[in-house]
Amino acid sequence: IVSEINLSGGEAVFLKTDVSKSEEISKSVDEVIKKFNKIDILVANAGIYGPKGSIEDVLWEEWSHAIDINLKGTVLTCKEVVSVMKKQKFGKIIILSGGGATKAMPYLSAYAVSKAAIVRFSDTLAEEVKSFNIDVNSIAPGALNTRLLDEILESGPEKVGKSFYEQSLKQKETGGAPVEKGAELCIYLGTNESDGITGKLISAIFDVI
Repeated sequence: IVSEINLSGGEAVFLKTDVSKSEEISKSVDEVIKKFNKIDILVANAGIYGPKGSIEDVLWEEWSHAIDINLKGTVLTCKEVVSVMKKQKFGKIIILSGGGATKAMPYLSAYAVSKAAIVRFSDTLAEEVKSFNIDVNSIAPGALNTRLLDEILESGPEKVGKSFYEQSLKQKETGGAPVEKGAELCIYLGTNESDGITGKLISAIFDVI
């Protein structure tokens, strides 16, 4: 993707970053500033399912690691970027939420807890930075057929529960939600057309904005 952007006349760089490590996020943000002198848009998209199984059976280290990536990684990234956006007096922050934010997800408690938490972080941050002309929203892209879906199917109904496994199997067969819907919503929220829309959880599939 980076080479395609550069070949088409744009400029892009790829920086491998572990979002659970603040020093790596800080280094990547510094590199972006050196290259582009500003950060207008942040899309916080890193996320994992974490351990699968009932809460008494999962390993605590794995449960905590999912929180480190999904929740803390999102907060750490925003923490680094917000200071840049405040100086610019402009910014767009888009945080990827998921099914765990709006419904119970038995046997995937770390994922559900972290996704619900980042929605509340998103609308809280939106209030903090509103006076700096920074919009913050979280989006639900829909049930996508990604590697995360394959991970659920590989785990089997014993780990993730019969109901969610069968739902995931059906999603795999029918194709799931169009990836383009989520991408289009991200693009819209990154443009001036969306100025003033902030502190929302927006569904790419069901909401009309």
